[in-house]
Amino acid sequence: MTSMPPPLKRTLTSIFLAGLLAALPLAATLLVIVWVLRLLFAYVGPGSFIGQRLVALGLGGGSSEVLGYLIGVALVLAAIFALGVVVQTRLRGWLARSVDALIQRIPVVRSIYGITQRFVELLSPRGADGGGLQSMRPVWCHFGGPGGVAVLGLLSAAETIDLGGAPYHAVLVPTAPVPVGGGLLYVPQAWITPAEIGIDALTSIYVSMGVTSAQYLPQTPADGR
Repeated sequence: MTSMPPPLKRTLTSIFLAGLLAALPLAATLLVIVWVLRLLFAYVGPGSFIGQRLVALGLGGGSSEVLGYLIGVALVLAAIFALGVVVQTRLRGWLARSVDALIQRIPVVRSIYGITQRFVELLSPRGADGGGLQSMRPVWCHFGGPGGVAVLGLLSAAETIDLGGAPYHAVLVPTAPVPVGGGLLYVPQAWITPAEIGIDALTSIYVSMGVTSAQYLPQTPADGR
């Protein structure tokens, strides 16, 4: 058997690598979607604790477990929609005060409820302070001071806290390539500078593991230009 000519081998290798690089973003996207779906299925699928409650809720509509699960999900969605309708009316204030008054009487539950409520306000388009996610902005964290290692993060609040007599900011630093996790760091105010990009750009940079940095961040001019 004759060996493949080097030019043909290089051409085939180049074509394969081009196809591989083109498929990687789609493959990564599919992996993230599958991971999210599996996570949701594990927590709210028919076999989970919540799923079993939904099955029990909807079994009145038939003997099939899947049918009972779907009916239970439909009932929960309908209840959420009905709650949304109530929230959009004048009853919103009364409902919020009633729930808060009830929750505040339960010592442990009120702490959990307070944290959850603040987190939901953070994720909402307009939080309690009118900001929500819009109040969070990308910043550079220069570890060691200006000129040191630079890390992109999200400033969680404009207010500073006092640590050892110096002002610090709470900064969320995502992880790559799935920026849904990360770390909460308290960084000295002097180490933080604004990053002139949006949250979408920051997310793109982390998801691409830095590959899209040149699309959103200033580039170093080439020598002689």
